Amino acid sequence: MDPTLPSLSGPRASFRRLFAALLLVLVGLAAASGSSRARAESRRPLNVLMIAVDDLKPALGCYGDPLAQSPHIDRLAARGLVFNRAYCQQAVCSPSRNSLLTGRRPDTIKIYDLPTHFRTTLPDVVTLPQQFMQHGYHTEGMGKIYHTGRGNYDDVYSWSIPSWPERMRGPIPRERGQAGGAPPVASPAPAPPRQPTRRERGPAYAAPDVADDDLFDGKLANHAIERLRALKGEGKPFFMAVGFHKPHLPFVAPKRYWDRHDPTKFSLPQVKTLPEGAPAYVGNGMGELRQYAGTPLRGPVPDEMARSLIHGYYASVSYMDAQLGKVLGELDRLGLRESTIVVLWGDHGWHLGDHGLWTKHTPFEQATRAPLILSVPGMKSAGRRTDALVEFVDLYPTLCELAGVPSGSGLEGTSLAPLLSQPGRAWKRAAFSQWPKNLPGQGPGMGHSIRTERYRLTEWTAPGKDYRQVELYDYEKDPLETVNLAGRPEHADRVEQLTKQLHAGWQAALPRK
Repeated sequence: MDPTLPSLSGPRASFRRLFAALLLVLVGLAAASGSSRARAESRRPLNVLMIAVDDLKPALGCYGDPLAQSPHIDRLAARGLVFNRAYCQQAVCSPSRNSLLTGRRPDTIKIYDLPTHFRTTLPDVVTLPQQFMQHGYHTEGMGKIYHTGRGNYDDVYSWSIPSWPERMRGPIPRERGQAGGAPPVASPAPAPPRQPTRRERGPAYAAPDVADDDLFDGKLANHAIERLRALKGEGKPFFMAVGFHKPHLPFVAPKRYWDRHDPTKFSLPQVKTLPEGAPAYVGNGMGELRQYAGTPLRGPVPDEMARSLIHGYYASVSYMDAQLGKVLGELDRLGLRESTIVVLWGDHGWHLGDHGLWTKHTPFEQATRAPLILSVPGMKSAGRRTDALVEFVDLYPTLCELAGVPSGSGLEGTSLAPLLSQPGRAWKRAAFSQWPKNLPGQGPGMGHSIRTERYRLTEWTAPGKDYRQVELYDYEKDPLETVNLAGRPEHADRVEQLTKQLHAGWQAALPRK
C-alpha cells in the first residue's frame, strides 16, 4: 500500500465518508433549489405595459408611411406583431377607450359622448386593469387612459394606486357605490367644466424651443421610468398603462421635432370633398379644430394652414415617439422586456384633410382605423404583420389569455392570441364601428358600419322612425372612398348581403375555425 495515500479504514476514514456524503446531499439540494427557482421564474406571470396614444393614426414608419419619423415605435414593431387592419368601435376618445377597457361595444355600455361615465351605465362592470388587479396584479395608470377632458374622469376601481397626475383622476359617479368590493364614493360627480372658448384654446399648432420635459408627454415618460424602477423591486406582476397625449390637438411639439420634417414634402390630400352620392351630413363639421385660434369658423381650411397642420401632426408623433423610446429603453435596461407584454394602440384614427375633413368623428376608414402593435416575450411572429380584421374590443380577452388571467364573462371581443403564431390564418369576417349623429329632420340617429375585407357599408337610422340611408364603398377599386355605390342598381345585391351581415352582428363575424 502506498504510504503517501490516506488510510480508508478507521475513525478518520468513516468521518471522511460521512462528510463526502453530506457534501453530495447539500450539492444536490442546492441544485434542486436552483432548478425550482428557475421553474418558478419561468412560471411567474407576465407583466403588461399598455401604451395608449391619443389621436394616433397609422402615420408611422412601420405602417409604411415614408414621411413618418417614428423609430422607437418601429423598433417595437420589429419585436412584435403589427395589425394592419385594426378598427376602433367609435372614433372619439371616451367611447373608444371605454369600449376597449370594458371589452364591450358602445351599444352595450351606452357610451357615445365624452362626459358620460361608464359606471353610470354599467356600474359593476370589471374593467381590463381591474380584472388583472383582482388576480394578483399591481395595476396603475398614468396620463390619459380613460377620458380626460370635457367630463374629466378616471376609474378609481381599476387601479391599485391613484392615477398620475392628480388632475387626471377626476370625479367618479355616486352610482358606482361599493360594488365589486370598491371603496364608497364620497360625493357625486360635479358638473362638467365649461367648454373653453376659441380665445382660451390658443393656436392649433406651435413649435416652441423648449426641452422635451417642459411638455406633458416628457414628464409622463419620466414618471413611467420612475415607476418601472420601483415596480421591478416589488416582486409582484404589474399592469402599467401609460397614456400619451400627443398627437392630440393642439399640435405643440418642441422645435427640434418640427425641424426633423421637411415641410415641402407634405402634400395636400387628393380628395377634398365628401364621397359622391353620400348624404350631406356624413362629414364631421370639424368643430374640434375650429375651437382653436386662427382656424376658420366655417368652410374649408386654407391650403397653407393645412400644410402646417399636417406638419404639426407629424412633429407631434415624432415627439411622442421619442418619449415612448425612453420608457421602452428603461424597460430593456431593467431587464423587464423578457417578462413583459407590450401593447401599443391609438384610440382611433384622424382625418388630415381627406374628404375636406379634420379630426375624427366619422365612420370613415381614416377615422376608424388605428395602429395596434403587440409584443409578447418568446413570440414566433416578431417582426411580422397581419391583415386580419381585428377590433379594439378584442384587446381585453387577448391580454387576459396571454397573461394567464381569467377573462371573465360578458366580453364582446375575441382573443387575438392565435394570430401571434399564425398571422396569416383565416380570421374575423368583419369589424364593426358606429357614430351617433343628429339626422336632418329626424333628430338623434346612429350610423352603424361594417368593414369587411373589401367593403364598408354604413347604415344610418333614426330610432322609432322609418328612416334609412346607406353608404357603400369598395376599397379594392376605390380606396379613398370617393363614390358611394349604395344607390346604384348593379350594387343592390351587395348592399342587401352586407346589410344582413351588419344586422347579424359581431357574433356572426367571429373567426372561422
